[in-house]
Amino acid sequence: MMQPETQSSYGLWSLVIINSAVFIIFAFSFTKPKTQRDWRSFGAFSAFIVALFTEMYGIPLSIYLLLPWLSAKFPGIDFLSHDAGHLPEMIFGWRGNPHLGPFHIASDILIFGGFIMLSSAWRILYLAQQQHRLATTGLYARMRHPQYVAFVLIMFGFLLQWPTIVTLVMFPILVWMYVRLAKSEEQDALAEFGQAYEEYRQKTPAFIPHISARDVPRTRPH
Repeated sequence: MMQPETQSSYGLWSLVIINSAVFIIFAFSFTKPKTQRDWRSFGAFSAFIVALFTEMYGIPLSIYLLLPWLSAKFPGIDFLSHDAGHLPEMIFGWRGNPHLGPFHIASDILIFGGFIMLSSAWRILYLAQQQHRLATTGLYARMRHPQYVAFVLIMFGFLLQWPTIVTLVMFPILVWMYVRLAKSEEQDALAEFGQAYEEYRQKTPAFIPHISARDVPRTRPH
């Protein structure tokens, strides 16, 4: 049974501010938004991060709302302790350190990988914009919108680590918004690059890369 940590688990607004600022500044350093569309994309991600850390360290609104059901379904767990706030680990029976649980590890991989993806994608896009050409190399050779895929991976990673009612509602809305922004960007690219972009669009998937024959490991015949 976990020992109560209620007095020190939440109301830590300095951690809300510090963690939100770190991830928002980190994302800003990669994306460097310039257009109104860029700022909408970055602003939506920032709102998700603030909502997440507000519940993680400030006010656990989702846990308060779900506490009667959680307490009845999983007796013996103090869901107002910070460790128990990692709900996927608790619900699926992980009783060790939640930071070493399978959902948290998967979360770390998605978040870290998402930021690497975001950094790589925006570096390629920035160079292409400076040279007034299409971004078709690196991740852009596999998908047309890797920057939005990266944002979705990061947000989904945080959901695995610390799901809340607010962020679960925000997530599909933000995914829908990113799809809309991607379509809007494509119309601008068509207007600027014409047939060149149409050919690129025909052979390159928007979000989920194709697995081609060259991606499949070949086995030698015995």
